[in-house]
Amino acid sequence: MIEVQGLTKDYGSKRAVDNVTFTVQPGRVTGFLGPNGAGKSTTMRMIMGLDTPSSGTATVGGKRLAQHAAPLGVAAALLEAKGVHKSRSARNHLRVIAATHGISTKRVDEVIELTGLGSVARKRVGGFSLGMGQRLGIAAALLGDPQTLILDEPVNGLDPEGVLWVRNLSRHLASEGRTVFLSSHLMSEMAQTAHHLIVIGRGRILADASIEDVLASTEEQVSLVRTDDVEALLRTLAADGVRCTVTAPNTLEVLGLPPREIAAAALEARILIYELTPRSSSLEDAYMELTKAEVEYVSGGIA
Repeated sequence: MIEVQGLTKDYGSKRAVDNVTFTVQPGRVTGFLGPNGAGKSTTMRMIMGLDTPSSGTATVGGKRLAQHAAPLGVAAALLEAKGVHKSRSARNHLRVIAATHGISTKRVDEVIELTGLGSVARKRVGGFSLGMGQRLGIAAALLGDPQTLILDEPVNGLDPEGVLWVRNLSRHLASEGRTVFLSSHLMSEMAQTAHHLIVIGRGRILADASIEDVLASTEEQVSLVRTDDVEALLRTLAADGVRCTVTAPNTLEVLGLPPREIAAAALEARILIYELTPRSSSLEDAYMELTKAEVEYVSGGIA
């Protein structure tokens, strides 16, 4: 379990993480979302003891990670591209890490197979693609068979098969009772991988809930309606809190009114509608709604 309490990080006059408190529970995949510069990587680094908090605490298994006798067996992370000897093979890179932590060569071979590096294990790391480098980083994180795994953008550079592999691996590790904490900019992938979400913006927590609750908290009643008499339907549906937008010939998008009430209003006004399709909010919709005021840079001129 990861427990973060009042965690704050200042870089000079800039506050990167602002009094953040949350818990990452074992047995489920927790997604960590936020715009660039929101404080995700800084928070993860403080949990791993790689950055010192300005105030607050971050513990794994009830202690700061450095206080554990065998930290690599408690928590491990893929945070950013780590320095490796480019002339060293993937297997030798992992053997060096293993040797410094008292981990057997047998375990090195196990994580090589687990991460799909078997065919390139004896090749030089300098020739690896970004995706293969990500797999090597995940292999290094798994060496100690940790109870907590922290992955920052683990699918970066992976092909579709690799993305599916990370999803299945994350869920499998969580099913074993481990704590899995990961970030990703791929909303569609996060929606299929995570059980719980923590959303951060400008260093502050914006949401800490299950995916279902995050969707429900931001979901609007949106329906696609097709009719031969758009003008009449616009007049019929006009009411406070209802927004109607003509999106195509004979087509309206109606926000703020349940589909049953749209159908009832059209029937009472004797307006024929030949399509009424409710649209559920996606995780991307919910995320954009939550973070719309928290992005550092907003582009203009493109809708």
